[in-house]
Amino acid sequence: MLQVNKKVRIDSFGTRVKKDFKKNKELYLLVLPVVLFYLVFCYKPMYGVIIAFKDFNPSKGILGSNWIGFKYFTDFFSSYYFVRLMKNTLIISVTSLILGFPAPILLALLINELRVKWFSRIVQTITYIPHFVSLIVVCGMIVDFSQIGGVLSSIVEFFIGKQVNLLSVPSYFVPLYVSTNIWKEIGFSSIIYIAALMGIDQQLYEAAQIDGANKWKQLLHVTLPGIAPMIIIMFILAMGGLLNVGYEKIILLYNPMIYSTSDVISTFVYRRGLLENNFGYSTAVGLFNSIINFILIYATNKISRKVNDTSLW
Repeated sequence: MLQVNKKVRIDSFGTRVKKDFKKNKELYLLVLPVVLFYLVFCYKPMYGVIIAFKDFNPSKGILGSNWIGFKYFTDFFSSYYFVRLMKNTLIISVTSLILGFPAPILLALLINELRVKWFSRIVQTITYIPHFVSLIVVCGMIVDFSQIGGVLSSIVEFFIGKQVNLLSVPSYFVPLYVSTNIWKEIGFSSIIYIAALMGIDQQLYEAAQIDGANKWKQLLHVTLPGIAPMIIIMFILAMGGLLNVGYEKIILLYNPMIYSTSDVISTFVYRRGLLENNFGYSTAVGLFNSIINFILIYATNKISRKVNDTSLW
């Protein structure tokens, strides 16, 4: 019995790319602007991270500046500000995660239960609008409402018996920051969960009703499992940005009287880098922040993949 050995021709990587490009030319052209955006604005600037290890001098340039190793990192870890910055950043981030992450999910679930369509659209519009209001305008409103005689100050007076300027009391900053963030973003953030709710097969609800499940049991056994993958993905992304407390809003709100609770890593980077022109030091602090965020998102993604097979990669 004769055996015929046929050699299988394996194309090189370059040949396979050329063939695929000819076959899907339009798709490659469509994705090209996105690839260029990330290459130019995300990956190219990464080489500037090396100034975290250099005594950066603008006249000498990045490559011409002298190496100093991990000096900026050790200075930051041993400085007075390190504990305060980490504490404030974690308090604001964890509070925002605990209160702010489930808020759009609850709003989406409530909107999904509305059976009067025109009322549902009104609720969605009202909750979406704050997202499109300029942050400067929002912060101006917060400052005005927090002053003595303002709306927020009057509400606090109802509970404590006296009016105070909320932005002059350190203990009030975190609740004020987190609550206004939730108010501004809850509606827009709920869109993705509303879309996920619409993708749930309605026959599952009909089957649950036949089995005698009430609204609460339908929520527990149909609705939440249906949007669970989306919730997990959004939670992983939220963990990846846990320490990324934006400096814009805090800078527009804070003052020396509340530095003890409002000063975070991003505002410290802004002060040292742009106001004091210490670019190397601020880059080192920012790099430390990015590394911690990467570890958090990697660990959360790995745990999620092992527990429920849902992950980003």
